[in-house]
Amino acid sequence: MKPSIAMITLGVDNLEASLSFYRDGMGLVTEGIMGTEFEHGAVVFFELKGGLKLAIWPRNSLAHDTKLPVSPSSPTSFAIAHNVGSKAEVDEVMEQARKSGATITKPAQDTFWGGYGGYFQDPDGHLWEVVWNPDWQIEV
Repeated sequence: MKPSIAMITLGVDNLEASLSFYRDGMGLVTEGIMGTEFEHGAVVFFELKGGLKLAIWPRNSLAHDTKLPVSPSSPTSFAIAHNVGSKAEVDEVMEQARKSGATITKPAQDTFWGGYGGYFQDPDGHLWEVVWNPDWQIEV
């Protein structure tokens, strides 16, 4: 296996609400819901930097496709990190998430390792870390 990831898929309970959060609230680019002509096919893709895609797909469709039962979600099992170029940008993204309906679980603050960051949960409870690392150069 080569060390690359092409897509991250998040199972969601309400596709329309999640689309609104990510597109309208967080400003991610998408063509909207597609695949509605197929049973278990409705999905939304967002274009991210570097060719990475974020997909949101109803949890029951993801369970159907994987042949696994729908199970309770656990926000502490997985976190997505969004690295930014400054402390001010961390604060801006955290505020944007809050205004978009996210739950702030840990307000942005200095970290023990010298960075700055905080956490929020999207409407389905998926955990996002917004963080600035002074040792990483972030491309704009």
